[in-house]
Amino acid sequence: MTLFEEYEFRNVQIDQHGALAVLTVNRPNALNALNGETLSELAQVTDIVAENAEIAALIITGGGERAFVAGADISELAQLEGVFAGREMSLAGQDVMHGIATLPIPTIAAINGFALGGGLELALACDVRVASRTARLGLPEVTLGLLPGFGGTQRLSRLIGAGRALDLMLTGRQLPAEEALSMGLVNYVSDSPLEKAREVAEAMLKNAPIALSLVKEAVRRGLDTTLELGLEIEADLFGMTVATQDFREGTAAFLGKRRASFKGE
Repeated sequence: MTLFEEYEFRNVQIDQHGALAVLTVNRPNALNALNGETLSELAQVTDIVAENAEIAALIITGGGERAFVAGADISELAQLEGVFAGREMSLAGQDVMHGIATLPIPTIAAINGFALGGGLELALACDVRVASRTARLGLPEVTLGLLPGFGGTQRLSRLIGAGRALDLMLTGRQLPAEEALSMGLVNYVSDSPLEKAREVAEAMLKNAPIALSLVKEAVRRGLDTTLELGLEIEADLFGMTVATQDFREGTAAFLGKRRASFKGE
């Protein structure tokens, strides 16, 4: 029995392959749009993954052939009235994305089609993004009289710079995969994004789990502070890795010309 077999979800599917979990947003008839129930299920899966050491990497993808996630559910958005309701929906979506972004394990978005609005914000919450050659990416919220509310204004500008991010958000245009690659919005373009994501995940899983987690922490905390303080954070976390058994194993394996066997200790 795998970790997830005891859970039942309506809008997401989770499959475990050893230390790798694949989360599929599975509403293909709605282009996998993020309604409230789907966001809640994403949060549940994130909590399960965070609390179980047997999962060492997570891939997120979309069900069907057309979309990764085409955005938030417009039928739900249209029912919002007033500042308070809009703010609460934004905060709820931000909480889900924050949970994914702060997972201590590597996360990869396998973008198999449209990644628009909340869908791109979901991909931005992941560490690495792999796009299909036919994928289209964008934050077109201004075409609805909105702005990105699930973290897009903040994560996109940090990833590709304010100028490029503003161009995308103010025009609402959709990027083809190759253009997204050229500006660093995605890391890879592939005919088979899920298979490429698996390949990338397997390469990550060969490395020391604690080191992987602390690399993520160093980058995340460093982005929110000055270079000087970021370097102090890096030194502190470097010191923590030196105190691990994985460090001893890694250096011994290198010197002994053998493959390291990391235990996450």
